Amino acid sequence: MKPIKLAIAGVGNCASSLLQGIEYYKHNDGASGLMHRSIGGYEAGDIVPVAAFDVDIRKVGKPLHVAMFAKPNCTTVFHAEVPDYGVTVLMGPTLDGIAAHMRDFADEQSFLESDANPVDIEQVLRCSEAEVLLCYLPVGAERAARVYADACLAAGVAMVNCVPVFLASEKEYADKFAKRNLPIVGDDIKSQFGATIVHRVLARMLCDRGVKPLCTYQLNTGGNTDFLNMLERSRLSSKKRSKTEAIQSQFDSPLEENLVHVGPSDYVPWLKDNKIGFIRLEWAGFGDVPMNLEVRLSVEDSPNSAGIAIDALRFAKLALDRGIGGPLEAVSAYLMKRPPRQMRDDDARSAISEFLGNERVAPAY
Repeated sequence: MKPIKLAIAGVGNCASSLLQGIEYYKHNDGASGLMHRSIGGYEAGDIVPVAAFDVDIRKVGKPLHVAMFAKPNCTTVFHAEVPDYGVTVLMGPTLDGIAAHMRDFADEQSFLESDANPVDIEQVLRCSEAEVLLCYLPVGAERAARVYADACLAAGVAMVNCVPVFLASEKEYADKFAKRNLPIVGDDIKSQFGATIVHRVLARMLCDRGVKPLCTYQLNTGGNTDFLNMLERSRLSSKKRSKTEAIQSQFDSPLEENLVHVGPSDYVPWLKDNKIGFIRLEWAGFGDVPMNLEVRLSVEDSPNSAGIAIDALRFAKLALDRGIGGPLEAVSAYLMKRPPRQMRDDDARSAISEFLGNERVAPAY
């Protein structure tokens, strides 16, 4: 297969895990951990970075294969042997990408803004011949994410939006990508096996088993820059909306707003890229007898995300090949928290299987 030419906006922990994963699966045929070994003939190793953007002084101007391991990145290094991609990380627009409070933390925990001039993103996308841009900007970077989306539209590049900025799921940008016949997958990436998917399955199961959901919460803690950034609660409105809708959509009837609490809890530096999620559901069972369930989940956050991104990129490329533009609804419903149309996960899984021509969704280990 021809390579999938990738541009990355934000060379953080998630990008590091993704790039490590591309090389890992290229050199470990048959290894577990992928939902799809092949998507339309594309394997993980067919993804090749051709452009990268960041705003941190430790990454801007550095080779991508070096920048992906630079501070404040703190995710697990599971495949250190990555090639020199011949890609230099370029200065993107900072805009609202750095929360002010992050400047009060130690350099190794926070972002250090480069004083380089931002590049012309559209021009870089054109010159690099990028086909898909992966948006990994921080939560709350509303303006910056839209700048990258506009550049994709101008340059004719598909987009995978991993952040809770509503592009694929809102009419304005959904229509823009459809008009340009460019695919977009979004918004706000689910983890491969994280708090959102576990919470969704349990919420759906309550209804399927005939009991009455009463209330629920999900709290998450972590020690990466994502959690540090989210200490500024004013940046969280879209994130909380995205995560809450992902859970509420699985109930037959949404619970009252005050009975559902889904969102980040706190930043614990020594956890680094480990994310710990706490989920509680309460329900009325047979005879209206009250019952409850509590779950504690511990995952490495960024590899958990990369397992989804590696599929989203290949679906976007396949849609490009097939001349399909606009939001990819079934793909987004399966891979993202806030898709254009919420679906039950089993239904979304069946829909993407049909999209693939009945190719298996689950991997053969």
